[in-house]
Order: sequence, then structure tokens, then C-alpha cells
Amino acid sequence: MDYLPIFMRLDSRPVVVVGGGAVALRKVRWLLKAGARVTVVAPVLHLELAAQAARGEISHVEAEFSPTHLANAIAVVAATDDRATNAAVSFAARENRIPVNAVDDAELSTFISPAIIDRSPIVVAVSSAGDAPVLARWVREQIEALLPARLGTLARFMGARRRVVQRALGQLARRAFWERIAAGPVARYVLGGDEPAAEHALLRELASSQLRAASPVAGGSVGEVYLIGAGPGDADLLTLRALQLLQQADVILYDRLVSREVLERARRDAELIFVGKESREHDQQERIHELLVRLAREGKRVARLKGGDPFVFGRGGEEIEVLAAHAVPYTVVPGITAALGAAASARLPLTHRRLAHSVTFVNGHQGEHASPDWRFFADPRHTVVFYMAVARLPAIVARLRAAGAAAEHPVALIAHATLPQQRILRGSLADIAALAARERITPPALLIAGEVAAFAASDALAELAASPAAAEALA
Repeated sequence: MDYLPIFMRLDSRPVVVVGGGAVALRKVRWLLKAGARVTVVAPVLHLELAAQAARGEISHVEAEFSPTHLANAIAVVAATDDRATNAAVSFAARENRIPVNAVDDAELSTFISPAIIDRSPIVVAVSSAGDAPVLARWVREQIEALLPARLGTLARFMGARRRVVQRALGQLARRAFWERIAAGPVARYVLGGDEPAAEHALLRELASSQLRAASPVAGGSVGEVYLIGAGPGDADLLTLRALQLLQQADVILYDRLVSREVLERARRDAELIFVGKESREHDQQERIHELLVRLAREGKRVARLKGGDPFVFGRGGEEIEVLAAHAVPYTVVPGITAALGAAASARLPLTHRRLAHSVTFVNGHQGEHASPDWRFFADPRHTVVFYMAVARLPAIVARLRAAGAAAEHPVALIAHATLPQQRILRGSLADIAALAARERITPPALLIAGEVAAFAASDALAELAASPAAAEALA
């Protein structure tokens, strides 16, 4: 290590910033946030610094730098655009054994300012030892994307209860207790903004920990279940919350619609269990229910990873009924459902001001006597998205035609949406089944029916360019 990472307490302590421009302003903002008493030495101040001085938030010495300005300072920042001045500040600080940071000049610095992720009181600092500050900022952005916005709230919640836990548990038991709190339902409730539920869950976990400590064979801690939408396939379309929970899960139950790329975003040591259902496995959903409850009761964090969204033909509703009946805590994380992902990847709007004002999602496996009114689906100005459409494509086409849809009714069949092997077939009710058979389209695939299926951005641009308003704008 070129530098020892430390965190310095600056509360009401004097720090000098030499320079009054935009760079100095950025440093002053962070120093004030840390509670420092800031003095800025500069002949001229940035407008915002001048306003802060006028409000008494900082002190201003209207002068060129002099070593006497460092009296009583515990740290100094050289933030001018003149290296000779910064060197003079650095020399005076070193002579007086005061830590100095010369902005973007490691040679003149005895400490450097890292890229900061602020979830106070949780603070993460990232440094490249001055070699690659842009790379350090990029690393900070990657880490910041993984940290919940309310992480600081969780830290304060835990800190406020440390004494109670210290009195209740011994040292070894405390560490295991706090690990369960940080990665379990208590943290989930706090991060979700429900502190009363978090308090109740913490007291329940504390009682369980006391029982376990008194009798190691007794007690037990219930884990939790995350019902996570994996999206249409592309791992980059996972939500931030999904990524966070995949990194926490001990066990992941996944189906065949979850791509290998998505599974690679999970925790490396997580146990992966395939629970994909085949057409003849009528009892597979009951097996999934049993696994979810049993694994959670073993104290594990279980991710139920579903293609698309858990609540759109994902049977997520059935699973939360089972979890609630067995008092298993759960979290639902929505995903980009297949209809939205497929339509976006095919550049098809599901609604459009001129073409369609409504959209319906339909299970393509529904039986002949299913209740929906297919006359509504046959309207070309209403978009209908049929999930799981390949196996029953001829039957879907026949029912639409019988309900009054014309042979030229536009449709688009999208297979393996958002993945490298994505296939898009455009056609009409008259030819889509034959096209799918000829191109050997395989599941997963969905069918989009309605005027929007014939939409093409190039046609829209051509129409716009041909309009009188556009011609006038271009003239």
C-alpha cells in the first residue's frame, strides 16, 4: 500500500484551504460536510464560496498565501491552479508537520482525497494512490450502485441498539447475531423504511439468540425468501435490488427461463437448485413450495429467481400465499417482464398514440373455454401479448380469426428476447404459423398482435419528415 487509509474526525477543527476557485469549492463542500471549521485563503473567491463566507459558514482571508495562515490548522488543502503556490503551501505544511493535500499532485501531498461513497455513518473511500483518479471514480460508481440508499439508516438503527445487545449476549454470540441482523429480515425492513417491523424482528431474533446461547440445541432462526424477477434474459436488465439480494442469497432456486449470465451475477458460493417445470410435471410447484419453506426454516436466505416478473405468469402470488401461511419472511423484487423486454428489443411500442391505446397480457396455454372475450383481442388497435405462444400458435391464430381478426392482422413473434440468439419474425395471422415452423422457432417466445406489430421506427421517421410541420422546420 502506498497510503494507509484512515478517517479523520474534523468536527469543529480548523482546516485551511488555499485557493478560491471551483476546485477549492469542491474540497470545501466535503470539509463542511465532515464538520470542519474551514478558512479559505485567496485574493478572490468563487461566487458560491463568497456566499458561504457572507453567511458565516466559512472564514475568508483575502490575501496571497503565507505560512502564518497555517497557525493552529490540523490539515491544509492546496487548491490553486499555480504549482509554485501549491508547492509553497506543501513546504510550509511539512515544516509544521501538518498533513497537506495538493489537489491532483501526489508529489506535493502527504495525504490524498479518495473517491467517496457517502452513506453516513457508513463511508467508503476508493483511492488509486493518485495514479488514476478517473478509474477510482469509476470503481466508486460500481460500488455505489450496489449499496442501498438507506444503508446509513441501517447503521444508525444497529448502533442505537448495541448496548441492549451487549447486555443480552456474550461476545461470541453477539457477532453471529449482528451478522444475521445485517443480512436478514431486520435489515430488509429498515432498508424498506419499515422500522417498527424491523424493531419487532430484531427483538424476536434477540430472544432466539438468547435461547440458543442458553441451550445450543434449542432455538433457531428463520431465514427469508426473495422472489426476484430475473427479467427477459439479458443480465444487464436486472434491477439494482435484484443484484443486491443475489449477492446475499445462500440458495438460489431458478427456472429454465433464467439465463446463465444472470446466474453468474449471484454470490459465488451460493447453492444453485434448478426447479424448472416441464409440461408433465404437475407437482413441481408443490415441490418448490416445500423447498422454499424448508430452506428458510433452516435459517437460509433463499432467492426464488424467475424469468421476467414474479407476478406476471410467474406464480409468485401462489408462493407468497404459502410463505405467509408458514410465517416465512419474504421480499418481492419486480423484474422487467418478458412483454416489455421483448417489445423494447424488437423496437415495438406496446401502446402508441395512433396505433393502440390499450394492451393485454394473455397466457398462451389457456384452454379452449377460457373466459376472455377474443373479439376484444381481435381488434387491431388493441395490443395483445401472448406469453408461451409457440406450442399453441396455430390455435391462437385460429381463435383470433374466429373472433373476427382479418388475415392481414399484424403480428410479431419474438423468441429468446434480449439474448444474443434473439429471433424476431414479423408477419400476419395468415402466415405467422408457417413462418415459425419454417424458421424452427423454439421457446421461450411470445406473440405480439395488433397494429403495433407492424410498427417500424424508420417508417415513423419517414412519415414525420413528410409532414408539413417537419418540412417547414427543415426549410
